[in-house]
Amino acid sequence: MDQLPKSRRSENMRRIRSKNTLPELAVRRIVSALGYRYRLHGERLPGKPDLVFAGRRKAIFVHGCFWHQHRGCIDSHLPKSNRAYWKPKLQRNKQRDVSNKRQLTRLGWRYLVLWECQVKKTEAVSKRVARFLTR
Repeated sequence: MDQLPKSRRSENMRRIRSKNTLPELAVRRIVSALGYRYRLHGERLPGKPDLVFAGRRKAIFVHGCFWHQHRGCIDSHLPKSNRAYWKPKLQRNKQRDVSNKRQLTRLGWRYLVLWECQVKKTEAVSKRVARFLTR
């Protein structure tokens, strides 16, 4: 059962952003420190990747563990209340992610998915991003 009143829960959910999230900002700092230039939120690409490297035909997605259901992550749990709403919604997010990645691949783009829980380990993310962008 949800401990918050419906109005408070609604307010909390309304404040969650889809762009310029803390994990995304952390990845942007890492990429900038590595010396790479990028575009934000590629409007013309499937899924609107968070960082776009057009000359390299590469894109980076920074996914929230809850919203994109990161398998095995503690933050990707299904809420206990209103499951009839949340289960299909989160499932659609996962299906849309798969579709967007397929479309990017068909267009000749490569992509990297970084999860919110992984971004906390900046050294590992930095190495992963550097490897992705140099290949």
